[in-house]
Amino acid sequence: MSVRDRSGSRARTEGQTMTETNDRGGAVRVTGLYRYPIKSCRGQALAAADFDHRGIAHDREFVIVTPDGTFLTQRQLPRMALIAPELIDGGIRVAAPGMGPITVERRVEGDRLWVEIWKDRAVGIDQGDGIAAWLSAFLGLPVRLARMAEDHVRQVDQTYARPDDQTGFSDGYPILLVTEESLAELNRRLVGRGEAALPMDRFRPNIVVAGGGVPNEEDTWGDVRIGDVSLHGVKLCARCAITTTDQQTAETSKEPLRTFAGYRKFPRGVMFGQNMTFDAPGSMAVGDTVAVMSRVDLALV
Repeated sequence: MSVRDRSGSRARTEGQTMTETNDRGGAVRVTGLYRYPIKSCRGQALAAADFDHRGIAHDREFVIVTPDGTFLTQRQLPRMALIAPELIDGGIRVAAPGMGPITVERRVEGDRLWVEIWKDRAVGIDQGDGIAAWLSAFLGLPVRLARMAEDHVRQVDQTYARPDDQTGFSDGYPILLVTEESLAELNRRLVGRGEAALPMDRFRPNIVVAGGGVPNEEDTWGDVRIGDVSLHGVKLCARCAITTTDQQTAETSKEPLRTFAGYRKFPRGVMFGQNMTFDAPGSMAVGDTVAVMSRVDLALV
């Protein structure tokens, strides 16, 4: 039957609980899990992911900001792609080309600052002068590193989510899911135009799945179960200039946005991947099967 979703904005069709299978009877499975400890910096591949109240644990836990608290990303500073954070016990180690790595203790208490992120204001804990000087030297302008305060709640856009859905320093949603089939379709089109195929890291997903055999099928996924985590597709992901930045070299180009404009253009922009919320903390692992519990009407997305 057709039902309204939790935000009242997308119609869902519910059916029998099922594990998605392709036309050969193979299951759809998780092929990649990723977190990005510092927003807009290099990600970390995970064999398994634990979810806390904000999403995958430690995802977008930190953000680089201007001295007045405005968030910075690869949109303004493509070199941020070269900053490689690594979470260690009680702290974070950060490396970048031409810089000696720096290790700092994770500050849970300290100077508080307002972080401006799009239309939101979040509370961050300043992580100190040492890491600020290191990042400023690499990026070529004065910046600070902030960690989201543990007692702060950043609510997900209520147009699409429930009152208790929250996120860290993501652009707006705790989880981004993309299928390998969607990337393969993009690359087929890119190669057909004489352009190079692109890796998945251009799109900075949290969950990558494969096996359905249909490109962009995730557009219609409503309620999804992976491991012991119940996810909800709430909004297609509008893609920005970060997708044009090579995540290994920080070089920029016009692709894939130019190609997306030819086949993934929606009223709110070019879309690729599904933003998701989730019910409660849990865990999932690479190799887990994907159970799609309901679908949404793409015409209403």
